[in-house]
Order: sequence, then structure tokens, then C-alpha cells
Amino acid sequence: MKPGTRRVVQAVLYEVFAVAAVGPALALMFNEPFSSTLGLAFLMSTVALGWNYVFNGWFERWEARQAVKGRSFKRRLAHGTGFEGGLVVLLVPIMAWWLDTSLLKALVADLGVLAFFFVYAVVFTWAFDRVFGLPQSAAPPAEG
Repeated sequence: MKPGTRRVVQAVLYEVFAVAAVGPALALMFNEPFSSTLGLAFLMSTVALGWNYVFNGWFERWEARQAVKGRSFKRRLAHGTGFEGGLVVLLVPIMAWWLDTSLLKALVADLGVLAFFFVYAVVFTWAFDRVFGLPQSAAPPAEG
């Protein structure tokens, strides 16, 4: 699969499964109507979708320059940390605004969501690579 196509497929699948899990969880966490938290989940998903595409492009360019190929647990952990860290910076202000609360309260509330997504990002990327194969940037050199 071409790198751009791969990133789009990965990002869309990631967000579809995420909204299915997060929409109902947000309703319970924030004691808000499901219609409101579903809207917030879709907004967060839209932001995350854009970030996923940008971050994976950056990560794969960095990864292609590394001497050691493949995706070790350490590299997957770095990927998940970088992705989720950037997402915190983007999403906490949105959550604070949507829920009409402070940035601090939104950050604290987001910790549960972050814990879920940190594990989810690592597991999803591993599963995606198992189904679709490693991207060119991480593939071991072909034996000739």
C-alpha cells in the first residue's frame, strides 16, 4: 500500500473504532446527554484524524532515517507517546470549551480518556501492521 493511502486507511479505521468506544464512555464520565458527548467525540475524532495523518507522516520520515529497521516495542511506545502527547495539546482546550470547564478540569477528566487511548494506539498500530504489513519505512531490507 502506498504510504499516503496507508496513513488514510489507518487513521480512518482508528477513529471509527475510537468513536464507537469513546462516545458512550464520555456520556458516563461527564454525566452529559449522549447526543452532546457523541458530538464531542466526533469533534475530537476529526481533530485526531488530522493529527494522526500529520504525526504518522512525521514519524515515518523520522523512522526511514533510522539505521535499525522494524518496529520494536520501544519504537511503538515512542510512537504512542508522541501521538497521544500531541493530541493532549490539541484536545484539552476543545474539551474545556465544550464542557464549559477549566483547562485543568478538562485535563484531569481527559486522563482517563488518555489512558485508554495510549493503550489503544499501541495495540491498534500493532494490529494494523499485522493485517496490512509494515510500512516501507519500517520494512526490513529485501534479501537479494
